Amino acid sequence: MPELTADGGFTLRPWRLSDLPLVLEASEDDYIPLITTVPSPYSEPAGVAFIERQWGRATTRAGYTFVIVTSDGRPVGQVGLWLRDLEQGRVSLGYWVVKSARGQGAAVAAVGAVAGWALRDLRIPRLELWVEPWNTASVRTAERAGFRQEGLLRGWQQVGDERRDMFMYSLLNDEL
Repeated sequence: MPELTADGGFTLRPWRLSDLPLVLEASEDDYIPLITTVPSPYSEPAGVAFIERQWGRATTRAGYTFVIVTSDGRPVGQVGLWLRDLEQGRVSLGYWVVKSARGQGAAVAAVGAVAGWALRDLRIPRLELWVEPWNTASVRTAERAGFRQEGLLRGWQQVGDERRDMFMYSLLNDEL
């Protein structure tokens, strides 16, 4: 797992057990646990298991997951590159930032850094991400990071107890 430098003084690094407070804060969010494997309700064993799963993703080639860290060393979120469709020349990205750190550019810096690494260094032809239409902050993040909206996928993803629509975004290797 590399460490990546992102714009705005942010860095991306592998998960550490010292990131348990970040997992706790994310677990208390109304939305993050619905779309991720962040445990809710939180317990320390569940938090440790979450971090251990993140370590295993690179080992099993399922993906790369990074902690987003501010210039003063505070972990504030996660960005992941998921390799499930790598054989077809495409991978997906996902990201979240805890409520206390939103609006500071962490997500767009992290998505931009991972996208650049995936397209340039890993030479992946196509990156994809999905955003719920109501999630204007994530829509702005995707667009500011250079992703283009391709359309609406109706009933695309299970979120909590219901199937939800998602905007499909992509970024191609030759667009960077």
